[in-house]
Amino acid sequence: MSGGIARSRLAEERKTWRKNHPHGFVAKPEIKPDGSVNLMVWHCIIPGKIGTDWEGGYYPLTLIFCEDYPSRPPTCKFPNGFFHPNVYASGNVCLSILNAGWRPSITVKQILVGIQDFLDQPNPSSPANQDVCQLYVQNSNEYQKRVQQQARKYPQTL
Repeated sequence: MSGGIARSRLAEERKTWRKNHPHGFVAKPEIKPDGSVNLMVWHCIIPGKIGTDWEGGYYPLTLIFCEDYPSRPPTCKFPNGFFHPNVYASGNVCLSILNAGWRPSITVKQILVGIQDFLDQPNPSSPANQDVCQLYVQNSNEYQKRVQQQARKYPQTL
């Protein structure tokens, strides 16, 4: 029965998103090969925040919801090898609102805006990628260069 709750909540979130979402962001449920909608997987784009090294990039993110949503957070995944101190090599995001800080009232919109903020505000005390974190802490110029390279890797495709 909980899967029904997850799908109902996600259908409502989709309606809300379509009416009002932040400029430059994209969040769409997956379309299955048969043309039906899979509300449990959303393909998203997060624009890099203006005035940061992330600006100009449009970063692909997949949200994978479980049957226990909204009691449990979605898995948020960038492409494998995404360059960020708090993103695992697998692309999985390590962010407090997706772990111990999760509340069922958090919306897809809040998740995506939170991840946009987190791009430019890494948490070096909770690294998911030790090498990238070390670069962030010890060589900010090289870290900035790598972030800007990554921004160019993900241009706007709309």
